[in-house]
Amino acid sequence: MVKVHSESYEKSFEQFERDFIREHDAFYRNPAAYWLEPFRIAGDLYYVGDKMVCVHLIDTGEGLLLIDSGYQHTIHLLFQSIWELGFSPKNIRWILHTHGHFDHFGATNELRALSGAKSYLSETDARLLEQDPRLGLLCYNPNPYARLPEVDETFRDGDVLSFGGLRIRCIATPGHTPGVMTFLFDIPGTRSVPLRAGLFGGTGVLTMYRAFLKRYGQPESCRQDFLRSLEKVKEERVDIVLGNHPGQNHTVEKRIRALSGETGNPFVVSAEWKRFVVENRRNFQRFLSHDQ
Repeated sequence: MVKVHSESYEKSFEQFERDFIREHDAFYRNPAAYWLEPFRIAGDLYYVGDKMVCVHLIDTGEGLLLIDSGYQHTIHLLFQSIWELGFSPKNIRWILHTHGHFDHFGATNELRALSGAKSYLSETDARLLEQDPRLGLLCYNPNPYARLPEVDETFRDGDVLSFGGLRIRCIATPGHTPGVMTFLFDIPGTRSVPLRAGLFGGTGVLTMYRAFLKRYGQPESCRQDFLRSLEKVKEERVDIVLGNHPGQNHTVEKRIRALSGETGNPFVVSAEWKRFVVENRRNFQRFLSHDQ
């Protein structure tokens, strides 16, 4: 059983970063140990990520959409997941990013080269990466040849993006990065009244430590931005909460429950979104009380 990254809100920045690097070192040395069998979440929405980072695939009927592309060094696992579901990486038409960090855009350039997929990133994060490439956090990437993603299209708060017949509503939820986006969409292939998925684009505290912000010359106002972001989306109707790391929505545990024969779909929990927001707010306030 592998250990995946989990946050402790009482750690100093130095301890948090050391733990982050140590846990990722094990992942970098043996990525196959973090393999997770791909599976259908609901309708035409699938999980093709691993135990460290989430990647979601949607069959729009007019091509495949990926939400995030994971780490660069696990692209072989991503391809295997897509193949096992009966799809081809060459049919990926679009890659939509939650935010501009290396663990979410890692495989994007290779996928663009293979399939001609268009890459989407928020206007804010695209601009920041251009101004200061360090903010992509490639310093934590195991591959010295890793590059920032090529971006074909940018988008803003309130935009509704179309991918085939799929419509995704984009809500700016800054904090983890200034350009984090939350995505809400009706899942194709689910009922006459479709199930709605919600993906909050980034909740990790590493980038909101004062020491981190000082290192990269970023404003401390992002901490209050994050609290406002949580409040902004709290009342949205969401049937299925998606994560961009599996621990955020208990991806692995829900999959185990589904495989055990549990009645119903463990991913469909109408009260989970608000609970997710409230829990993140409580944890972040605890973090703020320690990171003075």
